[in-house]
Amino acid sequence: MVEAMDLTNLHTVSAAEAARLIRDGVIGSAQLVEACLARVREVDADVQAWTFLDPEYALAQARAADEFRLSGRPIGPLHGVPVGIKDIIDTGDMPTENGSVLHAGRTPSRDASVVAMLRAAGAVIMGKTVTTEFATRHPGKTRNPHNPAHTPGGSSSGSPAAVAAGMVPLALGSQTGGSTIRPASFCGVYGFKPTHGLIPRYGMFQLSRTMDHVGLFARSIEDIALLLEELAGYDERDPDTRPRARVCYRDIATEEPPIPPMLAFVKTPRWEHVDADAKEAFVELTDHLGERVEELQLSAAAEEAFAWHDAISGPEIALNLRREWETGRDRLSASLRARIERGRAVPALDYLRARAHIPELHASFTELFEQRYDAILTPAAAGTAPVGLESTGDPAFCMLWTLCGMPALSVPLMQGVNGLPLGVQLVGPRHGDARLLRTARWLVDHIASGRR
Repeated sequence: MVEAMDLTNLHTVSAAEAARLIRDGVIGSAQLVEACLARVREVDADVQAWTFLDPEYALAQARAADEFRLSGRPIGPLHGVPVGIKDIIDTGDMPTENGSVLHAGRTPSRDASVVAMLRAAGAVIMGKTVTTEFATRHPGKTRNPHNPAHTPGGSSSGSPAAVAAGMVPLALGSQTGGSTIRPASFCGVYGFKPTHGLIPRYGMFQLSRTMDHVGLFARSIEDIALLLEELAGYDERDPDTRPRARVCYRDIATEEPPIPPMLAFVKTPRWEHVDADAKEAFVELTDHLGERVEELQLSAAAEEAFAWHDAISGPEIALNLRREWETGRDRLSASLRARIERGRAVPALDYLRARAHIPELHASFTELFEQRYDAILTPAAAGTAPVGLESTGDPAFCMLWTLCGMPALSVPLMQGVNGLPLGVQLVGPRHGDARLLRTARWLVDHIASGRR
């Protein structure tokens, strides 16, 4: 049966299907990894998604996974499945340079929590994907896989590009502003930012404890749920994680909602900055959803959240980059130097006041979800990926949800007049990650079926 498979298209197989095929002995991990490497050789000269990739080492991991399976010992849910890792997440066997010349050649001594979890689940760590400089705004080398003249977004640039181009079925990123949702929208893949503290961040470069999240990229909701199931957990080295009961995210994501979900369409105060074709696409989408969606205006407090995000993240970024500022500021980009300077100038009282508003926002959104809505539907970005590589796009449509630590998912449902992908952002209640994935699957099926 193995010889009969079309291995030339094996790189397109989903992570869930690949794990099943490997578990059943239909294919080997080495075959899957070789197919992904062949795809890298075919397209990465244009996309440039990887900052470190050793093909022989990736294959060595895959062969070891195949030998382990043949031993008859139990295997994990991701056994033999390759995963890309954003280059701000530590890997003890590969460089982690954080997108900066200041950290060139840095090789950590141990894995980040999420990398250790992936290895425990049997995954093959394929390589390190390109990040912007210290996961901020200064772009890396990666190009949009749909059109290399356009940005892939950032700061998680290489991960969604690699997934979209078929070089790897799964990848990890991060989000401090809009660094998972926006590039997922631009690259046309699923991008998931979980509830703050659901996935441990130990071993990931810290920009802002209040805002930092691990991000997930995949080509299906089931694959996002599969990855989330393995990474959600408690780590005492991340003070924002908590012991929690294990959740079967895949089972919940694929089940039928008890009643059809009700969505709140939130334009946000930035709606005037949305591109005309994106506005038209959202009008068509909400018309199609009919009575299952209602337009909702946010409170005045929510409109101030953009300033609060800056007042919190700015000083925390300045603090976490203080060593780089003190010893190598002339080798930082001009944009990052300016951002650190702004953060250093924020008064302590402004920082504390901004943090004090977060519980108020939590309470208002909790009431909104408990009373009527299953998820918020809102833009992931102002439109499709901008032309040029000087900017990674505007994160404004993600910052409120990042500030609140609410789970958010970019769903590749639409496209712009230029043919590039245009994601829809769904946002759920804190700790409602499984419910959000179920609502997203319902939305995708609803649109695909043409039902109204």
